[in-house]
Amino acid sequence: MVADSPVFREALIDLGALAANVAHLREVVGTEHVMAVVKANAYGHGAVECARAALDGGADWLGVADLTEAMQLRDAGIDAPLLAWLHDPDADFLPAIEAGVDIGVSSVSQLEAVGAARRELLSQGRLHGQAFVQLKLETGLSRNGISEPDWASAFTRARELERAGDIVVRGVFSHVSNASPQDDAAAIETFTRGLDAAAAAGLRPELRHLAASAAALRIPDARFNLVRLGIGIYGLSPFDDATSADLGLKPVMTLRGRVAAVRRVAAGTGVSYDYTYRTKGTTTLALVPLGYAEGIPRHASNQAAVTIGGQRFRISGRVAMDQFVVDVGDTPVQVGDEVVLFGDPATGVPSAEDWAEAAGTINYEIVTRIGHRVRRTYVGRP
Repeated sequence: MVADSPVFREALIDLGALAANVAHLREVVGTEHVMAVVKANAYGHGAVECARAALDGGADWLGVADLTEAMQLRDAGIDAPLLAWLHDPDADFLPAIEAGVDIGVSSVSQLEAVGAARRELLSQGRLHGQAFVQLKLETGLSRNGISEPDWASAFTRARELERAGDIVVRGVFSHVSNASPQDDAAAIETFTRGLDAAAAAGLRPELRHLAASAAALRIPDARFNLVRLGIGIYGLSPFDDATSADLGLKPVMTLRGRVAAVRRVAAGTGVSYDYTYRTKGTTTLALVPLGYAEGIPRHASNQAAVTIGGQRFRISGRVAMDQFVVDVGDTPVQVGDEVVLFGDPATGVPSAEDWAEAAGTINYEIVTRIGHRVRRTYVGRP
């Protein structure tokens, strides 16, 4: 599909921009290692294609949330270093260990499960090395991670499993809250204390990482020797007070469709469910075939804007499951005309941030929620 010929519903993904974003961020943060986070289908952009572009841009690690996402990358032939950190209580670690996926571990029970899985693989003749783990520490988010009172027992058991040849502790990691400078400083202090405790137990992790995009850009003390870059590589800002352009980034996704129907209506005509919008005069209504089934937030009804023919118009009425309506006034609009919902604001179209503001959410959610009915078209391959 030629990029200039939009399909019914399309997310145009600029892989060259993604690779350039990775290269730029790597230069800015200056850490020895950079992990490109491609969880949640690469924040809605397409995990396999974006993982390859991120590696081309200079990332030397990939990060995903769960083992299913990890195995999708391995099944696609991507053999780069890869970490998965959020697991089902009954997760089967055997395929991931066999595929060389690092397992993020948040409890002693997970440590034991990984060690047992490695021994099972060894007994079957399917593995002749160790299982690689990275220990997740709880440093203030109250999510997954080993709590400080459990560090001593977890580090001791990890070292025992290392000595037995079952595992290698390749990394220790955590996350900051971005709540305040004071909270983030406290998380860094806690994490550093955890690293010291791990060292005292005899662990020598190769990787130490705490910062995602926001902390990587603004908190040098949080960088350690690896940063995890998520939203930034997709060209979106993690900050309320800085745009993508301010950070030297280019948005990767352009979401667009085509006008599916046009009708001329009289003043006072109700539009979409509940008639939350009525026309003020004789006007033209354009139907856009994207709705909340595609991830278009219903909360953006009567708020978010699109461009048609280079002109900006606000959504009129409720966003429905498959479609929404735009009142274009007397502007000439035809069936088949391109509609851009969001993309690079430097081109004059609305941004993902604009849509986030309209829906009362964040840009992360706007792109990640784009559904499977939207075709991904990849351009600008590095």
